[in-house]
Amino acid sequence: MTYRGHIENGLVVFDEQVALTDGTEVRVEPLPQCRPTLAERFGDVIGCVSDLPQDMAENHNHYIHGTPK
Repeated sequence: MTYRGHIENGLVVFDEQVALTDGTEVRVEPLPQCRPTLAERFGDVIGCVSDLPQDMAENHNHYIHGTPK
C-alpha cells in the first residue's frame, strides 16, 4: 500500500489519516518535482493570434508547409 504525504517542519505528514502501528518499517522516497504543463509553459502565447483560418488546427501542415489538405 502506498500513502502520499509531504514534509512539514522536517517531519513526514500524510495527506490522509493513516493508522500504522508503532514500529512499522516504512520507506520514504522523494517524488520528482512536477514539471509545468504545456499550457502553463506557453500560456502567454496561447490564443494570441486571432486571424487564423477556421480549420488551422486540422490543416496546419497545409498552411505552414503547403502540403495538400
